[in-house]
Amino acid sequence: MALTQTQIIQSLAEALSWFEKELSWGVAPAELNHLTGRIGELYAAMITRGQMALESKQRGYDVISAENERISVKTITSSNHVSFNPSTFSLVDRIMVLRVNVDDEAGLSVETLLDCSAEQYLKDYGDNPNVLRYRIASKPREVRPVESLSVISEAHYKNLLVRQYENGTITVLMDEVVQPMAKPLLREIAAEVGVDLLNSNSQPKNTRQLGADVIKNLQARI
Repeated sequence: MALTQTQIIQSLAEALSWFEKELSWGVAPAELNHLTGRIGELYAAMITRGQMALESKQRGYDVISAENERISVKTITSSNHVSFNPSTFSLVDRIMVLRVNVDDEAGLSVETLLDCSAEQYLKDYGDNPNVLRYRIASKPREVRPVESLSVISEAHYKNLLVRQYENGTITVLMDEVVQPMAKPLLREIAAEVGVDLLNSNSQPKNTRQLGADVIKNLQARI
């Protein structure tokens, strides 16, 4: 059955929410392959305005884009490589390798590691056509300092300053010095001013969610 874009987006949100619940129950991300794969396929269908392939295991691809590209989607959490099936690779037009990142500060996110045509993939990585393996680069990307961004909101509490930047990052300064761990301090403030530590799904708020709610609460007290 074809899904509308709204249904695909809703399904992706539900899958991510269930992933968060499993994590909160102590399940390791690497043990959630069934959810990881579903999240990747839904994400690929969303960004390509496409549809889920009805018989992905038989056909060798998972998503059909709005431009009718047959896309093979591989999604990981901590693996250092993915493999494609050589016997069905001729049916694939496009390759997408995604990663579900688990971040206590920003929550879950989906990162695109590779997005190219099948033809380009073979040129770049197909040295051995019998073993189509893509190795995940371990070199971290350069991250600009958050201080280069604009501060959009902040609030004082005792000798602490809670600050929110335009990308959502939360920092806590104590006596004008940025503290290495913001979340423990945010929890202390939340407990004292009455901010709930759980989100609407009854899951623990990540640092950005908690920080934003703490700032809002403190600003309302002024």
